[in-house]
Amino acid sequence: MKLIGLEQHFAPPELVTPCLGLDPSRQDLAVPRSTRDDKERMLFDLADARIAAMEEVGTDVQVLSLTSPGVQTLDPEQAVLLARSVNDLLATTVRHRPDRFQAFATLPFGAPEEASRDLERAVVELDLNGAMVFGRVGARNMDHPDFRPILEVAARLRAPLYLHPQTPPVGVREAYYQGLDEGMEGFFATSGIGWHYESGMQAARLVLSGAFERLPDLRLILGHWGEVVLFYIERLDILTPMAKLPRPVSEYFKSNIWVTPSGLLSPRYMRWAIEVMGVERIMFATDYPFLMAKGHGARRYLEEAGLSPKDRDRIACGNWEALVADIRR
Repeated sequence: MKLIGLEQHFAPPELVTPCLGLDPSRQDLAVPRSTRDDKERMLFDLADARIAAMEEVGTDVQVLSLTSPGVQTLDPEQAVLLARSVNDLLATTVRHRPDRFQAFATLPFGAPEEASRDLERAVVELDLNGAMVFGRVGARNMDHPDFRPILEVAARLRAPLYLHPQTPPVGVREAYYQGLDEGMEGFFATSGIGWHYESGMQAARLVLSGAFERLPDLRLILGHWGEVVLFYIERLDILTPMAKLPRPVSEYFKSNIWVTPSGLLSPRYMRWAIEVMGVERIMFATDYPFLMAKGHGARRYLEEAGLSPKDRDRIACGNWEALVADIRR
């Protein structure tokens, strides 16, 4: 079984420093936590130590991506320069070890025209396989008209966008996640549940805005088994007539969206995702280096999931390889 992990993060030092220097109101809560303990070293490495970790969990290929929040919290001018540098680094890394690495581009979403151009460059010239994005930029959600040029390029190229969580806005954190133990608040707003509502809302807004109706070749990937929305997908169908969509909201999830576990290796969640979306919409991800399924845990999870060999191989690599093969370069 060839096992490809889609959500496999890295972060170069030149990105971490400016992200840590932002005003607290703009800083993503994930950044200081990502640089604690041994995580910083693991994020920086793109060579032997990373490959050794892949051997430990049982993955054959990592699809590299810049960790949260990418460059989306930085000023546009700085974000554009850093994104181009990161994408060049990713392309070099993949060329050096194509047997082990693929990559998602990172995009300066706050500068939509530049982001559109660099997405095309990354896919067509650098041979990257789409992009990892982080939804909202400041107060503008991913469906905001400013970001349509990016979505249009992604659709034209049929290049998948992996929508990764980011920290909810300060106002949301204050309203919903504060007032508990101080040490718990940050985790409640992020990995506890806040991240997943944030990303799920961005995906739902894209559907309700008509983005997939206007751009039928737009492809979106959601981690964490669909970022909560998947478990209420039929409830969202009541919004279909108000959104003036010709198909139920749930149908767009089944035609334009794929999901991964992001390291949440739950047999129950997998069964539910397959029932709702179909096995052809499920791909694999371990969320390196934040969740480590040691002792070949990633490979063992699929081997013990009760899947047919055909379905197991679809999730392990086949669905991703089919998606990549359909990119227009």
